[in-house]
Amino acid sequence: MLAIMVDKILGEPKKYHPLIGFGYCANVLECYLNKAITKPNRIISLKVRGIIAWLLIVLPLPLLLMGYMIFIAEQLPWYLNFAIEVTVVYFALGLRSLKEHALQVFRPLNLDDLKTARHFTGYLVSRDTSALTPRQMTRATIESMLENGHDAVIATLVWYSIGGLPAVLLHRLANTLDAMWGYKTPQFKDFGWCAARIDDALGFISAKICTLLYAIQSPKHFNSSLYNAATQGGQYKSHNGGWVMAAGATALQIKLGGSAVYHNQSHTSPTLGQGNNIQVNDIIRSINLVNNAAYLWCLLLFFIALLAHI
Repeated sequence: MLAIMVDKILGEPKKYHPLIGFGYCANVLECYLNKAITKPNRIISLKVRGIIAWLLIVLPLPLLLMGYMIFIAEQLPWYLNFAIEVTVVYFALGLRSLKEHALQVFRPLNLDDLKTARHFTGYLVSRDTSALTPRQMTRATIESMLENGHDAVIATLVWYSIGGLPAVLLHRLANTLDAMWGYKTPQFKDFGWCAARIDDALGFISAKICTLLYAIQSPKHFNSSLYNAATQGGQYKSHNGGWVMAAGATALQIKLGGSAVYHNQSHTSPTLGQGNNIQVNDIIRSINLVNNAAYLWCLLLFFIALLAHI
C-alpha cells in the first residue's frame, strides 16, 4: 500500500529509471545474439539464442534479490528491509504513469485536438497513429489501460503477495522483455518466442485475479464479465490480455476490439465486452477501474493478514 502511495505522489522517475537501463542492456544483447543465420536449423538456433538471452538478462537480478533475502536481510534492521521492499515494488509499479499516459490522450481528444491526441496515442500502441479517428484513439487508450493495468499494476501486487521481491522483479523484467521482443515480426518471431511464452505463463494467475478485480466492481454484470473473459478473451491474440480486457470492458459496459494495423499488417481483434460503443469519457472510467482494482487487492490482503493474526 505504501508503494502505491509513493507512486501516487512521485510518479515514475523521469530520469534513471531502472527499467530504462534494463531495456538498454536488452537491446545490446539482442543486437549481439539476434543475427541472421543461414543454416537449415535457423529457427531452432534463433529460439535457442532467445532462451539464452532471456536467461542472461532476466535471471541475475531476481537471484541476487533472493540471495539478499536469504543471507543478508535478517542481519539488517527491519525498517531498512521495509524501505528496500517499498522501493522495489514502487519501481515495478506503473499506476500513476498509466493514468498520465491515458490523460495525455483524453485531454486533447476532449478539445478536438486530434494531432496532439494522435501523438500521445503513439506512446501507448505499437502501430501507426497518424490517421486514427477519435473513436480508434479512445479504444486504443482504454485497451492499453485495461491490459497494462494488469501488467504494470495488478501483476506486480499479486506476485509480491506470492513470492516477495524476487517474484516481483522476475515478472516485471519478463514482462518488459516481452514488450520489447514478443512480436511476431521477422525480427522477433523466433528470437522473441521464449520471452513471449514465459510472460504468458507468469501472467496467467495474476490475469485471472485481475479479471475478478475488474468484474467485482460491477456486481450487476459480474457473471457476464467472467463469461466474456473466458469466451471472448480466449479468442484474443494474448490470452491474459484478452481476459482482463473482456472483463474490464464488460464491467464498464462498453465494446472493444475491431481492426487495427500493426507493423504494416492489418489485424482484426474479436469483440471484447458488451454494451455501448465507446465514448471519450470512458477513458476516465477505465482509469478508475484500474485504480480501484489495485486498492481492492490491497484491502483483501489487509483483511487476510488481520484474520491470520486473530
